[in-house]
Amino acid sequence: MTRIREHGIRVVGDVHGDLNAFRHATATERFVIQLGDLVDHGPDSAGVMELMLDLLEQQRGLFILGNHDRKLGRALEGRRLRRDPPLEETLRQISLPEYEGLPERIYRAIDQAPTWLRIGRSLFVHGGFHTAMLSHSSVPGLGEMSAPLSRALFGETTGRMQPDGYPERRLTWINRIPEGMTVYVGHDRRSTDGRPWRRTGRLGGTAVFTDLGAGKGGHLAWIDLNEP
Repeated sequence: MTRIREHGIRVVGDVHGDLNAFRHATATERFVIQLGDLVDHGPDSAGVMELMLDLLEQQRGLFILGNHDRKLGRALEGRRLRRDPPLEETLRQISLPEYEGLPERIYRAIDQAPTWLRIGRSLFVHGGFHTAMLSHSSVPGLGEMSAPLSRALFGETTGRMQPDGYPERRLTWINRIPEGMTVYVGHDRRSTDGRPWRRTGRLGGTAVFTDLGAGKGGHLAWIDLNEP
């Protein structure tokens, strides 16, 4: 892409409806790669999606599909989902009269969003890395679930639940990242110092966790790359 060659990339972590922070993050000449979970929890998911759609139409950025974005897409398909107050609020916002036509535009964007993206020695995905991502193209996020798609959306889980009600996650996938490759993810809030969290695996590859809690009491993270 011409913009990437000329200006580089800005990698943006989970937004979760934090429109003001997302405006700051996207005020750049760089090509924006947002790592998913644009919606739910924060104050203005409709505004965030409208801004993201503008970036797509202007060819200034794209978003990797996150689990919250997928859930919104499935709701817009008319699927019956279990009760989810953050999702219900997002659906209410995007259905307001001032956003006429927005649900249809959002659905088309979610349906077409990549579930992972590789550029050079960098791989961008929401939840976690799977070795199949090295040899297979991104799969449709609203389609049939597979091991790579599950990893892309949800990371790697142990099958147990944490006290907070969320699945317990593990990070053994970091050890499968090849040497010289960096995987940029959101989804999993690991930082303890307010900066993206980096870990190197046994093969020498690196994972960078960008979720710093935007829309959930934390803040939005972004990283600028000149040579992905």
